[in-house]
Amino acid sequence: MSTFPLTVAVITHNEAENIARCLDSIPFAAEKLVVDSGSDDDTVAIAQAHGARVVHQDWLGFGPQRNFATTQCTHDWILVLDADEYLTPELAAELQQRLPELMASAAPAAYLRRSTIYMGQPMRWYRPAVGERMARLYHRERARWSDSRVHESLRFDGTAPTLQAPFNHVNNPTLPHKQLKVLRYAELKCRDWRDKGKPVRMWQAPFVFVLAFLKDYLLRLAFMDGWRGFMIAQTAASYALYKRMRYYEMVNNPKSVADATDLLNKHHMDR
Repeated sequence: MSTFPLTVAVITHNEAENIARCLDSIPFAAEKLVVDSGSDDDTVAIAQAHGARVVHQDWLGFGPQRNFATTQCTHDWILVLDADEYLTPELAAELQQRLPELMASAAPAAYLRRSTIYMGQPMRWYRPAVGERMARLYHRERARWSDSRVHESLRFDGTAPTLQAPFNHVNNPTLPHKQLKVLRYAELKCRDWRDKGKPVRMWQAPFVFVLAFLKDYLLRLAFMDGWRGFMIAQTAASYALYKRMRYYEMVNNPKSVADATDLLNKHHMDR
């Protein structure tokens, strides 16, 4: 198979169960780069065995970590995946067909569509999990990741084409995995809010939970996916509420920031 001057960039921490599948789904990339933040499992060895160059970088937050990875890439065009994501054969074929034209153009980036596998099965109706459009392919001189600790996004000017075939996301293999991620992501998001001086508006909290649940369950069609859809909507609403409660605590009891950091560090979650 011919290769393209493209770097696949993956940031990792303890992804031994996922990294091989991710890297093997992109056989046409000239370079595979893994930026690891201190895994204590076999992530690094497995990544190297599957053709990746591994660079260590202590955790900076999602946005800064991705921007660091960009600086380590050999090629200007970069495809970003998480370790629990992988290309479908259909998307791999579409990329091989469209990459020459895209790379010769002045486009800053391209959108890919992500499909989610939740509780071992693909979501069929829930809109954010079926063909969600995400900017993941970009030219490093024309695009940059936001500096957010979590929920980072690729920033660029101009228009970007959209590829049609999806890539897959194996989202949180169990509910405990999901709850731990919610806890970690909420802490990171609240730190961003604190740095920006976001006002505390606890009066919104009850409405936030109800509206977030109804948005996902009804408007985004989670109810069509049965009980799995209900669980996704409930988790999203709980996350929206918990963020606001935790931020209220951060502002009103600043000592809680250090106390929570110590606890998260004990469980290797403050990253």
